[in-house]
Amino acid sequence: MARAHLSGGNHGELGLEARAQAEDHLDTRLWLRLLACSTDIEQAVRQELRLTFQTTLSRFDYLAQLERHRDGLRMSELSQCLMVTGGNVTGLTDQLVQEGLVERTEDPADRRVWRVRLTAQGRRRFAQMAAAHEGWLRDWFAGMQATDKRTLFQLLGQLRQHLRDRRAGEPVRAELNTMPKPKLPATTRAPTKPRLKALP
Repeated sequence: MARAHLSGGNHGELGLEARAQAEDHLDTRLWLRLLACSTDIEQAVRQELRLTFQTTLSRFDYLAQLERHRDGLRMSELSQCLMVTGGNVTGLTDQLVQEGLVERTEDPADRRVWRVRLTAQGRRRFAQMAAAHEGWLRDWFAGMQATDKRTLFQLLGQLRQHLRDRRAGEPVRAELNTMPKPKLPATTRAPTKPRLKALP
């Protein structure tokens, strides 16, 4: 069975980083490198899930959310966690219910609402995938020293916090931009040009 591998060429031009130019700002090159790494790992995960478990990353993420919430989630909550539309969640739920991996139950707080949770079979299946997933990541990051990985983890955490703090101020600016503009006094209509009289 073919194994997934992380894509990449020489160190000067790796995947999406080919879009970067030597004269580009460091911030641009850093963003492209982060994007390239994320894309390479995501593609490798997708391939491994398909080859090993005949499943998709969307289904893996779905099961992972339910594993974190043992009492289950409402369909709307699951949609928010996965950041997808309700229609996509409904379609995935139907498939996984048919396969016996999840089940729908009535919400005790509101019987009009369905909650979704893993079945015993679903828990076993996800445990197998999660263990394999961790092994893939360990293999792909094996080339980095532990101290380098910890440093990178801390630096990315700082970056993420900075971006969150920056976004926290955006609603205020957006609100200012959407405030109604003061109405200016109506201007007088520009005089029209007099019509030329027809020559006799």
